[in-house]
Amino acid sequence: MEVSGDAAVHFAITIIGKDRPGIVAGTAEVLYRLGCNIEDSSCTMLGGEFAMILIISHRKPFSKSRLLEDFKAFGESMQLSVFVRILAKDEISYEIPSGEICMVSVYGSDQPGIVYRVTKELAARKINISDLNTKLIGTSEEPVYVLMLEAVLPEGIDVEEVSRLLEKLKKELKVEIGVRSVTPVSL
Repeated sequence: MEVSGDAAVHFAITIIGKDRPGIVAGTAEVLYRLGCNIEDSSCTMLGGEFAMILIISHRKPFSKSRLLEDFKAFGESMQLSVFVRILAKDEISYEIPSGEICMVSVYGSDQPGIVYRVTKELAARKINISDLNTKLIGTSEEPVYVLMLEAVLPEGIDVEEVSRLLEKLKKELKVEIGVRSVTPVSL
């Protein structure tokens, strides 16, 4: 990889495997030993599987193959799949959402189509989903589906309008839907 000067290289790393203690610590150790900076990350457990995505940087650029090689022993010992992608310059900057941020929560009997129907309504109005999580809670006799998503509203659409547009869907799907504004925190 040819990079001139002191320009940092950025990678997106995805790690997936059966959940167990030590995945985050082992990943952080590999990156620390390489001298990498974790700029952004998200981790979650999905049905017993652990999934992690990280955006990392390094001031002294090295290759994707070097990064994969350094993860090889750890990945094999923990039975993890590790994927790496080099990020282009236009993919590495954090963009502050330009619109109002809202949280949409959906609770109801588990049924196919909840995620599709809610996200389709939002996408039709150019509402960008910045985070989405789902879980099945309750009992096997009475499963309850939970959908939580964070969305950035385009100019001209407010939280009340989002709430109104989901009202029809609430009745059709027989679920509870809540929409609230999320105030960004400044440090």
